[in-house]
Amino acid sequence: MKIVILGLGYVGFTAGCCIASEGHTVIGIDPNRKKVDAINAGTAPIVEPKVQDMLQAALRDGLFAADTAIGDHLSGADLAIVCVGTPSAPDGAHDMRYIADVSVQIADAMKRRPDSKLTVAYRSTIRPGTIEELIQPIFAAALGADSPDRVALVYNPEFLREGSAVQDYFEPPKIVIGTSDGKPNKAMQSLNQNIDAPTFLVGFREAEITKFVDNTWHAVKVAFANEIGRVCLNAGISAQKVHEIFVSDTKLNISPYYTRPGGAFGGSCLPKDVRALQHIGADIGANLHLVDSLIRSNEAHKHALFEYAAGGLPAGARILIAGLAFKAGTDDLRESPNVDLARKLLAAGFTVEIFDPAIEADMLIGANLGYAYSRLPTLERLLIAKADAETRSYDRVLATNATIKLLNLPDSLSILDIGTLK
Repeated sequence: MKIVILGLGYVGFTAGCCIASEGHTVIGIDPNRKKVDAINAGTAPIVEPKVQDMLQAALRDGLFAADTAIGDHLSGADLAIVCVGTPSAPDGAHDMRYIADVSVQIADAMKRRPDSKLTVAYRSTIRPGTIEELIQPIFAAALGADSPDRVALVYNPEFLREGSAVQDYFEPPKIVIGTSDGKPNKAMQSLNQNIDAPTFLVGFREAEITKFVDNTWHAVKVAFANEIGRVCLNAGISAQKVHEIFVSDTKLNISPYYTRPGGAFGGSCLPKDVRALQHIGADIGANLHLVDSLIRSNEAHKHALFEYAAGGLPAGARILIAGLAFKAGTDDLRESPNVDLARKLLAAGFTVEIFDPAIEADMLIGANLGYAYSRLPTLERLLIAKADAETRSYDRVLATNATIKLLNLPDSLSILDIGTLK
């Protein structure tokens, strides 16, 4: 198939690499010229295992190309996949401006396309009702009464985790396909024919709410685990041992994922989708008391980790943070609790240096760049090389994620594991 992907962030770019690896032709569209040029030159715009090699293989085979505008790329396409961002708006709702804008662009491009029908699948996280109340009217306004015959709309949420996104693409926990009538879509069947996972064919709204339910549940698990972790920390109890006992019960306590006391939740999905679900609950008159407490609990945990990290250190002490990104091996700093930890330590007067080989200050773009520099404007100066981290003297080293495994540090250094409460 020929597949056009709108939005080349984590989800869109990873999906493009995976789809091209199966022999499909992929055209990626993103307005960021720097990102597009890098992709066409064979450089991945994100740090994520396997995608760099997959991109270069796809380019060699002529299966991946990027551009800054849709133009005539929909000509001959079988499927368009929308992966643009839906960041938090000031009121906590998802900001729909990019969804609306790209929908207008696709609808306009469809006027130049022959009358063959195109499947347009949305993967961005959107509020239930968005396809029926925002996206369908945009296509109807542009294409008139022929819109249902020209465009088949689909909502297909993604379940990619940073650090394992490629594996998650090919081995998802489930496939959810939302259509107007809950029936199969041929283009989506072709796209997923090599993926073995439980498949749910549902209406638009059931599919649209899936990510809210999943991500809020993950946030609940993280917040619950960390509250238990704080109790254990203050009571002199081994949080690690309590966690071991808790997760051994796979019959009643489900699984160990997200239930280990440690770092606060963060990243590009959980905080954003929790805030959006809060907004939806308030908007429709539901009372989401537990959900409303999640962000506050998470912020309390961030401060508890700061106090834990700084405890017993003299003013001006030298601290090395090993790992700034939300997950080791990635460059995503959006809502990373490690960024907040660094900010708090600097504000408290400590001398802070950061080792994270996946982060290059001059390579950050878009929302990642904005978030990082709005909280750590001196980021470029704070980042240091591996050789410097291994030879300089520190009063304390903070291991925030698996990045610490890349360092060969003297045994004499005081290393505190922030990612796992012992």
